[in-house]
Amino acid sequence: MELLAHTRIVLWEGGSLWVVDATPVTTPEPRSTEPHAHHAIQVTIGLGGTFRLATGGIEVRGEAVAVAPDVTHVFEAEGLVAIVFVEPESRTGRAIFRALFDGRDLAPVPSEMLADFGGRIAANFRDPEGKNDALVQLGRGLAASMAGSTAASEPDPRVRKMIAWAAGQLDGPVSLADVGAIGGLSAHRLRHLFVEQTGLAFRTYLLWLRLTRALERLAAGASLTQSAHEAGFADSSHFSRTFKRMFGVAPATLRIT
Repeated sequence: MELLAHTRIVLWEGGSLWVVDATPVTTPEPRSTEPHAHHAIQVTIGLGGTFRLATGGIEVRGEAVAVAPDVTHVFEAEGLVAIVFVEPESRTGRAIFRALFDGRDLAPVPSEMLADFGGRIAANFRDPEGKNDALVQLGRGLAASMAGSTAASEPDPRVRKMIAWAAGQLDGPVSLADVGAIGGLSAHRLRHLFVEQTGLAFRTYLLWLRLTRALERLAAGASLTQSAHEAGFADSSHFSRTFKRMFGVAPATLRIT
C-alpha cells in the first residue's frame, strides 16, 4: 500500500494534534482523501505545505481552515501541515464552534488566533529532539487561542458522566442499558438526551471514542491489531474500515509515530 504521509500524533483529553508530512505527488492529478466525516472540529494549518478542503461544492484554501464536526469533506495536502482535532462537546470545542463557524461548514481561521503556534509546531516536528509533551502543550495552546474568550457551556452533566464512564470501558462491549445507572435515566430518555446534547447517537459516539483510543495506542507504537483489540474493535479490519470512513484514508498508508 502506497505511503501517503509521515504522521506524528499526540493526544490529550478532548483533542489531538496531527503533524502530517505528505509525500510528494507523482501523478498529474492531486492526491485526495475519499469523502469522509468525523465527530470533531478539524483545523488544518499550512506549515510550508499546501492543502485544500472541499465539501458540498464549496472549496476553501488558506493559511488555516476549519471544518465543522460531522461534515463530509475531502482533503488534499502536499508537504507539511498540522491538523488539530477538538471534540465539540468540550468547553473548548463549543467555544471554537461559536467563534468560527456561524452556520458554515468550512471557515477560514483568523491569523490572530494562530499566533506563532504554526512555526513552533513545525520546529518541534523537524527537531530530532522534539518532545511529544511539548507538542501536546502547543496543540492545547492553539486550541485555547482559537477558543479565546468566547463563552461556552459544557453538555448536560448526565451526558458528561456517560461519556466519561464509556471511555473507561472501551476494551469490552458497552450499551445504553449499561450506562442507565450512570445517567440516572431510562435508556430511552438517555438516548434522546445524548442526541440532543451531542448531535450523535450514543452508539456512533462510542465508535468515535474507540477510534480515538486506537489512535492513542498506534501513536504509542502498538500494531494495528493491538490497537484495535485494546480499543474494543472486533479486529484490525473493523478498525481500518472505521478509520477510513472517518479520515478518508487507510491507517496503513500513514507512518504514524
